[in-house]
Amino acid sequence: MTTELTHASTSRELATDQGVLRYHEAGDGPPLLLLHGSGPGVTGWRNFRGNLPALAEHFRCLVLEFPGFGVSDPTDRHPMVAAPQAVTRFLDGLGLHQVDVIGNSMGGIVGVQWALAHPDRVRRLVTIGGIGPNVLSPAPGEGINLLMEFVEDPTRERLVQWLRSMVHDPALVTEEMIEERWRQATDPDTLASSRRMYGRAAAAARAKMTAASDAPPYWAMLHKLRARTLITWGRDDRVSPVDMALLPMRTIPDVEVHIFPNCGHWVMIEQKEAWERTVLAFLTRKDAS
Repeated sequence: MTTELTHASTSRELATDQGVLRYHEAGDGPPLLLLHGSGPGVTGWRNFRGNLPALAEHFRCLVLEFPGFGVSDPTDRHPMVAAPQAVTRFLDGLGLHQVDVIGNSMGGIVGVQWALAHPDRVRRLVTIGGIGPNVLSPAPGEGINLLMEFVEDPTRERLVQWLRSMVHDPALVTEEMIEERWRQATDPDTLASSRRMYGRAAAAARAKMTAASDAPPYWAMLHKLRARTLITWGRDDRVSPVDMALLPMRTIPDVEVHIFPNCGHWVMIEQKEAWERTVLAFLTRKDAS
């Protein structure tokens, strides 16, 4: 890209009947929707800002900020419930029928759910960790437990412990990262939203509801996913251990898996160049239709 992609230069807003959705836009070409993960202080910009220059050389990149994380207008719904509806409002508002999707962790789950519900609207899907059930590893994993501890009693020390669980190389957790995450994570509305997702009471209620439900979990429906899919994962992920990829790898009809060594949960950050090469090769391959 010849123009520097800054937060300000890429920021956009879309007014909808359920509030303003904020997003970042860069590049020209086929539309590529990028969906961020969850956790204290997360935003789409922080997840994907480093990848935009490479991806925007080939695609019109649209980084959606989910409601409930302090950037788009807030929601009183559980963020995981609000997210797929936000995707529909966003793409409809932009007049886009079909897109490619990249989703990190929670964003990958939302991408899968949305692709299952709208099979003709997702052409290719890339996930970054987080999809599928724990097959061999304990659930919840180490990183999720640390996240729960933070939202129950948010301290700077707990935030640092959680951030370090996200990466293989602790040097990636800089003071700048800690400070920008801390500011947003402790915003009262954002913290309340995080507690709806990761508070101990919320987790217990979710487990009780799941046990009583006759509806299958999304990962039990992966055999119906029509989008050609690339699963990317960090081998050393302590938030969503890599064994979670086993069931999606077996059940998604048209799927590839790429596991990156010396890498935690943020593959697109910790193995940036290798991840970008892998994803671009998948998304631009002529037989990926």
